[in-house]
Amino acid sequence: MKTIQNGTLTKEFVGKQVELYGWVAKRRNLGGLYFIDLRDRSGIIQLVVRPENACYEKAETLKNEYVIKVTGTVALRESPNEKLATGEVEVEIETLEILNTSLDLPFEIAEDTTALEDTRLKYRYLDLRRNRLQDNLKLRHQVTMATRNFLDKEGFLEIETPVLCKSTPEGARDYLVPSRVNPSKFYALPQSPQIFKQLLMVGGMEKYFQIAKCFRDEDLRADRQPEFTQIDIEMSFVDEEDVMDLGERLAATIFKEVKGIDIPLPLRRMKYDDAMDLYGSDKPDLRFDMKIQDVTNLFQNTEIEFLKTSLLEGGIVNAIVAKNCADKYSRKEIDKLTDYVKTYRATGLIYLKLEEELTGSIAKLLSEEEKQTLIDILSLQKNDMAFLITGKKNIVKISLGALRLKLGHDLNLIDSNRYELLWVVDFPSFEYSEEEGRYVACHHPFTAPKDSDIGKLLTDKAHCYSKAYDIVINGYEAGGGSIRIHDQNVQATMFEALGLTEEEIKEKFGFFVDALKYGTPPHGGMAFGLDRMVMLLSGTENIRDVIAFPKTASASCLMSEAPNVVSDKQLEELHIALTK
Repeated sequence: MKTIQNGTLTKEFVGKQVELYGWVAKRRNLGGLYFIDLRDRSGIIQLVVRPENACYEKAETLKNEYVIKVTGTVALRESPNEKLATGEVEVEIETLEILNTSLDLPFEIAEDTTALEDTRLKYRYLDLRRNRLQDNLKLRHQVTMATRNFLDKEGFLEIETPVLCKSTPEGARDYLVPSRVNPSKFYALPQSPQIFKQLLMVGGMEKYFQIAKCFRDEDLRADRQPEFTQIDIEMSFVDEEDVMDLGERLAATIFKEVKGIDIPLPLRRMKYDDAMDLYGSDKPDLRFDMKIQDVTNLFQNTEIEFLKTSLLEGGIVNAIVAKNCADKYSRKEIDKLTDYVKTYRATGLIYLKLEEELTGSIAKLLSEEEKQTLIDILSLQKNDMAFLITGKKNIVKISLGALRLKLGHDLNLIDSNRYELLWVVDFPSFEYSEEEGRYVACHHPFTAPKDSDIGKLLTDKAHCYSKAYDIVINGYEAGGGSIRIHDQNVQATMFEALGLTEEEIKEKFGFFVDALKYGTPPHGGMAFGLDRMVMLLSGTENIRDVIAFPKTASASCLMSEAPNVVSDKQLEELHIALTK
């Protein structure tokens, strides 16, 4: 069995006999001497084969990624390599055994590879040999171990919940699994263990956690996968403060143990409404300023036609200011920004520059008094640039929030080595779905409303708030949760508020609603997105970099070619017929 990791060899091993295993990362012939870089998970050690060595001819046949076993003596290097942890030593080979050969590689295994991502995903087992991906998976392991150790000390039990479940509405499409022994019936893969972890509280477990696999059939992006992992936590006899206290202490423990970073506690709190008003997002990135400012009052008596129309229709005018960058934006660049905000349903983008005077798209239409008032309100200085959007409140906020983030990246305002954590609290209980023409649950139908809003669930949905909370790290929702409804009467009112009939409730949640009638304790919890947490800690912006075998944006695996067709016999056994 392998007992020595290549990357651990130092000058303390000089003169010792060692047996090493690994992959040939590189072979060089310098003046008759063969130098071989032998790589394993821990790093690289340089091997030396001299012409008089009995295995010299065998060394000549080595190619990159051959798997070999060697024995030899550790010696000091004549020319140390400061870039390697093992750079002070090398191993003079005495025996060499080729354990396996390798085909020519489809791409070079190097940290700065130029290979396309699709190629690397097709040959993921080769891409995993790169230090960067191995380091990410080591970090992922460290996060899960830190989590397990922390929660174990806090008295939590790790309990598995089913993967083959009943389909229930949780906000995204379910992945369905046909049942062979129950024709025409389907299981659903869990979007989260939500119902089961609440049932564990009904069952008296009191403190549960799970590193849980979850599945959602939704459109993908750089920070989202169809199958993902979350650190799932549920607790009985708690309120919001209890859960948030535990959540932030867990986050601080992970940052300290994995990255050596001290996170000051308690974390700052920000209400959902304030986050949307100031940053246009329920997951604000606080590593840079640039708050959204309301300038609606300035234009109450405007004669600018499109602004007047917008305000008469109940719209608002908001602005953000990019400091000291007016000279960086040509009209062409501004047009690109205009097209960008239109993807968020903004009708257009107003821009103003303060140079010797205020210029821009509406500057000639403003009176001198309006110009000066705008300069004062926005605290504009020379070479500053203001961007304004008018329209419905939610469109204005979200558009400017997206533009704020884009400017933050484009103008290098974000310190990538800095971590800013906060809680966003007091989420609405409902959000209006224009597609469905009704109010739907903002989170899930088991989220407890604020005690003061229970009486408004049926009469004033627009102003009901919940006992929900999200933990945000650098502009990403890293986790979130809520206090759950434990009172069967409140749960019944919530279902009524969501427009569910008795038949629908029984069909979708019957067993769960029944459980609430048997002494359900007050309870709540949260979940951290493990993949996203590791992504943030590793410094990558692509979640595929922290998952061993990820899917593409089209939810497919290029390596295993999943999903794929199945045989007619399999379909027949499942009582499934395909239509064209």
